[in-house]
Amino acid sequence: MRDVVILGSTGSIGTQALDVVLRHKDRFRVIGLSAGGSDIDRLADHIGAVRPSHVGVPREDTALALKEVLDEKGIPQPIIHSGPDASSELAGMGAHVVLNAITGYAGLEPTLATLQAGSTLALANKESLVVGGELVTEAGVPGQIVPVDSEHSALAQALRSGTDHEVARLILTASGGPFRGYTREQLSTVTVDDALAHPTWDMGRVVTINSSTLVNKGLELIEAALLFSIDWDKIQVVVHPQSVVHSMVEFQDGSTIAQCSPPDMRLPIALGLSWPDRLEDVAQPCDWTQASTWTFEPLDSDTFPAVELARTVGQIGGTLPAVFNAANEECVDAFCERRLEFLGIVDTVSSVVASYLSEHPELSQDHRPATTLDDIRAADALARTMTREAIERNS
Repeated sequence: MRDVVILGSTGSIGTQALDVVLRHKDRFRVIGLSAGGSDIDRLADHIGAVRPSHVGVPREDTALALKEVLDEKGIPQPIIHSGPDASSELAGMGAHVVLNAITGYAGLEPTLATLQAGSTLALANKESLVVGGELVTEAGVPGQIVPVDSEHSALAQALRSGTDHEVARLILTASGGPFRGYTREQLSTVTVDDALAHPTWDMGRVVTINSSTLVNKGLELIEAALLFSIDWDKIQVVVHPQSVVHSMVEFQDGSTIAQCSPPDMRLPIALGLSWPDRLEDVAQPCDWTQASTWTFEPLDSDTFPAVELARTVGQIGGTLPAVFNAANEECVDAFCERRLEFLGIVDTVSSVVASYLSEHPELSQDHRPATTLDDIRAADALARTMTREAIERNS
């Protein structure tokens, strides 16, 4: 029986994780849940379903509202942690596994708290690894971080087929998002509703917009380099619209091992919770009795420059990935609020990254000092200010 903490329980990943847990009650016991507080009713239902001893929410007023809903539903009250450190407090309780499904930069400190507590980190919050970089990878021990992103889970599974020195390339697959095949001219008229209509996955707002700009794939590129300690020139992105081949590993003898399954996030979530073991009956397998076609095509980096921008940012490292992520989060908010056009998202991120880099030449030095948490916080805050100012100037 593994004790589990789920951070971000009311989001898409958290909700599916609870489904996995409830199907395998003999394997998991949920001792903690946290949520941002936008869906108190759902959080209360989750508490009623798994009866955690601890729950975390970011504000005191949210905690009071949650207590009222729990009373109305007749659900026993857990210990409720409130405040900006609530998720980190739950992450540091020492559970066997902590699933970090928080969206964005906010997941960084819970990630560090999980690793410092010695718990296995089932990582769905890619931003915390991207932003934290070596600060995160050096906080844990080898094998302590288990990826939950479908692509990185696929790579972790495929890498079991050979030793590190036998790996030639990691191949990240991308659906291409809703605008695969578009020109930049066509992208200039994209609306928020268009961008939220992902052809394959049902995800939250930020991840869906990131997928439409391919910023998400850029973040995943950086994540892959950090997770698997592989050279940047050995990571390739290829467009696979069917989203059945979740990623591949090419070995030095020419063999390629792919992980394939119909798109269902419960599979990588289950592996994240049970790694290295597999659970029974998690998701439907491919139906090999039916004819199907899987296609692959190169990424159009001219129309979708986010991936190569992320590659440059990741290679430079330091605080620059924090700037890249913060600028993107601000741009996504502005786009969803109709203050920024679709093409303006990546264009603004690129300009902020360039401005920050010109003001911080030490990032290009071979012997720059190690990046601290305070450095990352400062870079995040500065990048958000720079991005807001850039958006206001261009509006």
